[in-house]
Amino acid sequence: MCKHILNAQVSIRAPCCKQWYDCAECHAEAQTHPLAKTTEMAFICKKCKKAFRKDMSAYEESDEYCPHCDNHYVIEAKTPQAIVGVEGEDARVDNRMFKDDRQKQTKNRSLFTIDSESLTDKLG
Repeated sequence: MCKHILNAQVSIRAPCCKQWYDCAECHAEAQTHPLAKTTEMAFICKKCKKAFRKDMSAYEESDEYCPHCDNHYVIEAKTPQAIVGVEGEDARVDNRMFKDDRQKQTKNRSLFTIDSESLTDKLG
C-alpha cells in the first residue's frame, strides 16, 4: 500500500534497481539513488495482478487502461490530508458526546428574595 497516493491503480518497476514501487516517492524513501528516467515503463495492474509495458514516447489516451482488464489506471491521485473532525456515532442516535452532563449552577431568584449586596448598597 502506498502512503503517498491512496488510490494507486498500478505498481511501477523502477528501471534503475528493477524493483516495484507504487510511486516515485516510495522509491525515494527506500533507495539512496535517484529514480532513472526511461521511455518504456513496466506496470503491474493492482486489479488483475498482470504486468504490462507502455512506451511513454508514443503514449495515447487509450493507453490509460490496463490491456488485460481495462482498469483505468491514470486517474487523479488522492493524497492523504490532515482533517480535523469528530469521530463518533451518529449524533441523531447517540448525542452523549454533545450533551454537557455538568450541573448548571443557578440562583433561585424571586421577587421576595433580597440580594445582600444590593441591600447594603441601598442602605449604605
